[in-house]
Amino acid sequence: MNCCKTLCNMFSLRRDWSVDFILSIVFLCCCFLNCVQTETARYTTTTTTKQPFMRTPGLSLPQKDVNPPKCSKEVPAVFFQYEKNVLVVGNSSLNPYFNVIEVCCQGFKRYDYDWSKCVPDCGNKCLQNGFCLEGARCQCFNEFVLNHRNDCVPTCPLGCPDGDCFLNGTCVCKQGYELSASRQFCVPICKMGCGLNEICAAPEKCECKIGYVKLQPDDLKIGCQPICIPDCGYGHCVGPNRCNCFHGYQKRQNSSVCESNCYLRCENGFCVNSTTCICQNGYKFDRNTTSCLPDCDDDCENGVCLSPGICRCFNGYKRRGTKCEGVCEHGCGFYGKCVAPGVCGCSIIPGPFHNYQQCDLGYCTARGRCRCQVGNTRFINHCLSPDQVTTYASMHHQKMNDGLINEFNLLIGRHFKFPAFDYHNMNFY
Repeated sequence: MNCCKTLCNMFSLRRDWSVDFILSIVFLCCCFLNCVQTETARYTTTTTTKQPFMRTPGLSLPQKDVNPPKCSKEVPAVFFQYEKNVLVVGNSSLNPYFNVIEVCCQGFKRYDYDWSKCVPDCGNKCLQNGFCLEGARCQCFNEFVLNHRNDCVPTCPLGCPDGDCFLNGTCVCKQGYELSASRQFCVPICKMGCGLNEICAAPEKCECKIGYVKLQPDDLKIGCQPICIPDCGYGHCVGPNRCNCFHGYQKRQNSSVCESNCYLRCENGFCVNSTTCICQNGYKFDRNTTSCLPDCDDDCENGVCLSPGICRCFNGYKRRGTKCEGVCEHGCGFYGKCVAPGVCGCSIIPGPFHNYQQCDLGYCTARGRCRCQVGNTRFINHCLSPDQVTTYASMHHQKMNDGLINEFNLLIGRHFKFPAFDYHNMNFY
């Protein structure tokens, strides 16, 4: 302020206009700096505008000397098949079409960095700034608290979402928010209140709780109703994935679906009576397992359908478009087609694979015939070196017979319009 008074006295004196102009600029700069210092002091001594600090996502870690028990589960053995012509026999003592595997019990999940260990599973809770404990409980990090939406949020002096932290450790909420009962975080205000199974998600805005949905958006009295996936069947949904069965129906172990008592496994479906299983969408009934297995339509002929629409190709096959096709590393020539891993098919007339003459380890000519590489000779449907012919014939009787029958049907039998016979599936085509 002394600077300003001195400059004012100087302005009262007569001076050259250029000197007056320079002094005016200096006066304005002094006043501006003085105002900035005053504002900075006022804000930095009462509150902070620092953004809330958010730590890395929440963790589910194995605890020292704590080994959660593991459970056993039977899964279809076909899921473990990797070779097309090698069927897998399950290790279950009750049904050879099932494999018994070790899984984490309910409420636990595999540890991402060591699948031999199980850690607590909190689902969609405790996603950040906290640890997941047994029983789906969330333990927040220091200086974080669990808010009304089961999220760990910072508290003063670290931060105060939807509010401002003061240096004395208190939080002042923004308009439309108020302090929680613990006075550690801000919660939105809904003056009219919320309906059944709803929470106040934002000022004057209600939303359904997790696991609930509003069936009639315009009806505020009904509120939100629970969701059960899959459907309860012969029962009604009383909570998220929690069903109450009608009289005479029951739920199987580890299942939430109400169904009739039947002797079928009927996994991924429900029993309507003692002998009938209705599958869920995307599944079809399998007689061997008496369960509903994933359905990939006709796009998984050379693979295993792991889930609806998702196919894993057998070894030697590769996904091309929607189907699994064989891989022939050396190619089949311009006129050939890879009909199986390392096996080319030759045919003048395109059509189904069984119309192709097999050309293992060879390539196809323009006449639809198999041509072997230099140094090899053709033996039925293989290209072999001369010293391998005798060995192959003595060690692979069934393959040799199948190859001879297939060659006869392709080269001679088709001229007489004989129906070809598939000896693997025991039927004509």
